[in-house]
Amino acid sequence: MKKHIPNLITALNLLSGIVATFMAVEGQFEQAALFVALGIFFDFFDGLAARLLKVESPIGVQLDSLADMVTSGLVPGIVLFKLLDEALTHGTSEFFISTETHYLAYMGFIVTLASAYRLAKFNIDERQTSSFIGLPTPANTLLILSFPLIAIHQPDSFLANAAEAPIFLVAISIISAYLLNSNFHLFALKFKNLQLKENLFRYLLIIGSMILLFFFQFAGVPLIILFYIILSIAKEAKN
Repeated sequence: MKKHIPNLITALNLLSGIVATFMAVEGQFEQAALFVALGIFFDFFDGLAARLLKVESPIGVQLDSLADMVTSGLVPGIVLFKLLDEALTHGTSEFFISTETHYLAYMGFIVTLASAYRLAKFNIDERQTSSFIGLPTPANTLLILSFPLIAIHQPDSFLANAAEAPIFLVAISIISAYLLNSNFHLFALKFKNLQLKENLFRYLLIIGSMILLFFFQFAGVPLIILFYIILSIAKEAKN
């Protein structure tokens, strides 16, 4: 029975992604972000459960990627599409399919395609057992979902204004696609022990993230992703 526990947790990740997809399509970004966060929570613990129960399996790996494709691949693409469509509706209407949907809005789904490629590479890349090559899809999803939350809760932030600019949203889509499949070596948050020397950069990321969230709230999320990349580059240089 215990061999099914990790797959059940993965299924909860998938279910969360399905609900988040529906919420994103409806433009309910806060609810979508909530279910994405829940899916990422399950995504973290399914692998942990498999290792603790010693029931890791090839099907679990594939199921995990399929769930991530929805929660951390499809959802951010829909969110970017909706943000771009909204920005174009209230701005230029030069690129359009109809009066309601614009061609340029489909640029948001570049992230979905890039996420699929990133997840496929991860499954066959034996170098990514203890670290990542390229930005993990959950981190990229949190980055993208932070923009509508910033616009809702921090409308005076410069990022809120940027999130309403089509050129910024297209740039985010392209940059995200690049980061997902880049050759940047990024450390994983998996702790093998609690020793400071071996986990210095992980502790720095956790402490730095809490400080950034405290002072900047949702606007701190893009800063956390940037901080994560900087710390990973520093760790790689140190090694």
